[in-house]
Amino acid sequence: MKPIQLKGHSRSITHLTYNYDGDLLFTCSKAEFPAVWWADTGERIGTYMGHAGSIYHLDVSRDSKYLLSAGADFTVRLWNVETGDELFNFAHRTLVRGVNFAMGDNRFVSVTDQVMGKTSSLCIFNLAPDINRQENKPSREIISPETRIINALWGPLNERIYTCNEDGTIRLYDPETGKLTDKAPIHAKNKAVASIKFDKYKTTFITGSKDGTSKLVDSRSLQVIKTYNTGRPINAADVSPLRDHVIVGGGESADKVTLTRLDSSQFKIRFFHKIFEYELGSVLGHFGPINALSFSPDGKSFSSGSEDGFVRIHHFDKTYFDTKDTPDLDENELQRERENEAAEETPKKMVNRNQKQHK
Repeated sequence: MKPIQLKGHSRSITHLTYNYDGDLLFTCSKAEFPAVWWADTGERIGTYMGHAGSIYHLDVSRDSKYLLSAGADFTVRLWNVETGDELFNFAHRTLVRGVNFAMGDNRFVSVTDQVMGKTSSLCIFNLAPDINRQENKPSREIISPETRIINALWGPLNERIYTCNEDGTIRLYDPETGKLTDKAPIHAKNKAVASIKFDKYKTTFITGSKDGTSKLVDSRSLQVIKTYNTGRPINAADVSPLRDHVIVGGGESADKVTLTRLDSSQFKIRFFHKIFEYELGSVLGHFGPINALSFSPDGKSFSSGSEDGFVRIHHFDKTYFDTKDTPDLDENELQRERENEAAEETPKKMVNRNQKQHK
């Protein structure tokens, strides 16, 4: 599995995402422009020029017509994916950390940071069918005075907005009323939840936290289903749409890595079995903390972005799909399985025998 290394950004990668069809890969960094690439070959198609600072997050509409970018210049910008034209500039009070289209692509939510004495907030914007009539005012702003919001995603059917937060919680907000409807301490207290991402059905989501764990969580009950422990801060995680695998990545932040023992293994991308929680393997290559990870929509490749400024596209080879990843049972375990099955069958046989005798 030889990766394709993309050299299009001069500074640290902050986010990457595939379009719905999986043929395009969008990336952004702490430089001033997002970029779009062919996901199959890694060839750069173009860039979107207009921001005046770092770009922290991207999202693309389901039909791949529009791109949203969230930047440190206090703006979210709407782009025409094909032409690269900037269609609209949504002004915010502070720098913007996250952005996400709602299902239907007729509105989006953005996340403002907790800086300059201002509290973190969610801003919901409606997108006008005619861009010439687009308004620059959010239809609703939800303030979060208790904790800093790291990122936000629309939940199933747009019924709730899910936020990952600096205090280790996941919180749910009603987008119509702005009220907090639920919250759960998914990770250790005051250990930031750096990322949140739904599976393809939105029945579960996976988190990555500074406490060194990634967790698979039921999206309705907010109950933790599985935990994947690396012992290192996790900045990004994703669930495979094809196999029972999850990938996680991270490492010490750039301002701390020089103060600790240099260990390249902390920059590995780790594969875990989604059900059994054990580590399947890892991929080396980056020379800094991993900030972004994503499986392709078909699950046949994944991409990673790092503090080193590089994006790497990994296409799985045949051995990945042929390899068995379930644990092998030894003879003692097999014998116990047979005994358990026999014990379950015995009462059924007795019931059937009694029924025949009764007749």
